[in-house]
Amino acid sequence: MRLLIKNGRVIDPASGTDDTLDILIEKGKIVDIRARINADNVKIIDASRLVVAPGFIDMHVHLRDPGREDKETIRTGSLAAAKGGFTSILCMPNTEPVNDNRGVTEYIISKAKKESVVNIFPIASISKDQKGENLTDIADLVDAGDVAFSDDGQPVQDSEVMRRALEYSKLLNTLIIDHCEDKNLSEGGVMHEGYYSYLFGLKGIPSSSEETMVARDLILTEKADAHLHIAHLSVKGAIDLVKRAKKKKIKVTAEATPHHLLLNDSHLETYDTNLKMNPPLRSKEDVQALREAIKEGIVDVIATDHAPHTPDEKDVEFEKAPFGINGLETAVSLILDRLVNKDVISLKKFIEMISTSPARILSLENKGKISPGADADLTILNLYQEIVVDIDKFKSKSRNNPFHGWKLKGAPAMTIVGGKIVYST
Repeated sequence: MRLLIKNGRVIDPASGTDDTLDILIEKGKIVDIRARINADNVKIIDASRLVVAPGFIDMHVHLRDPGREDKETIRTGSLAAAKGGFTSILCMPNTEPVNDNRGVTEYIISKAKKESVVNIFPIASISKDQKGENLTDIADLVDAGDVAFSDDGQPVQDSEVMRRALEYSKLLNTLIIDHCEDKNLSEGGVMHEGYYSYLFGLKGIPSSSEETMVARDLILTEKADAHLHIAHLSVKGAIDLVKRAKKKKIKVTAEATPHHLLLNDSHLETYDTNLKMNPPLRSKEDVQALREAIKEGIVDVIATDHAPHTPDEKDVEFEKAPFGINGLETAVSLILDRLVNKDVISLKKFIEMISTSPARILSLENKGKISPGADADLTILNLYQEIVVDIDKFKSKSRNNPFHGWKLKGAPAMTIVGGKIVYST
């Protein structure tokens, strides 16, 4: 299908474009971008009063497939992503079985080709079965199609294993995505350690559990001259460490989630298990530091850490509930309403953090930009649309989202993947 998107406000941080332009798409690629394109035999999309951005990329998603299809599947996760404005998502390896071998990787890629409406890029585990003891065959997994490596919720505790993983990633030009948590310090914790954990009578997870691992892995990254991407940065001390590392030209990038930017530990007074995530919601001071880190460029990416669970799993005592929040369908509207509309960050900066920067970090050369020859992956935004978050209307299988009922302004109006409209309001 040939598409002609007319009269949209095209914002492309990669080229510095912010102008009213037309975009012509053919055979899944952008073939022309300029003012007033006239073409025959095309489907015309009138994007007047809308923003046309390079397709959004979520670097941190849990699809649960294979093994826990009761929580999410490749199909439902992709539909949720499309509704949320994402054209590409990266799926974490903590499936059942773990994505630690070519067979699982090939299963994900094959099923995604058949069932997904968005691009899905698998992430393999750093260690076999995510046990942190023996490295996976990183070279074979890169060859199979994995774009990055992470043990995510089971971070590598053994420094020698992490060192070797970073050294291999350097040799193979791939990326280590790091969930920074010292399990010895966080063991048994269910929320941020501080005033409110004592007030609510819940065991805390100290800031030091994140800070110590960030410090260790930055040291190892510098020695290996590798590229480290820190997932869901959440505390001021860790932010300061990343800031210093960037000044030293260590190859480190970092992401933040909407929930860590908008919520804090005081909100747990309701004991709502949908507010239980890892890293936990931190202090108001940490939230403010994270917002400042976005402004300063210390944090490069906004990612959801979409972690679906069944209602039965979350409908238990707070201490027994699993960590995780459903995030794909609310992230864009949350950031537009609570950060962009309130001038915490600019719209261009937001698009850069959710599209251009992830594409650059992951070396996805034909994504994250609007230019001739690039993949026709586009996210079209309606900055004026007012929505009310309704978990009962999610495309995702899961409902574990604490933003139900929030009134927000700004939302995805259309998602285009490879020149095909996969979501439209």
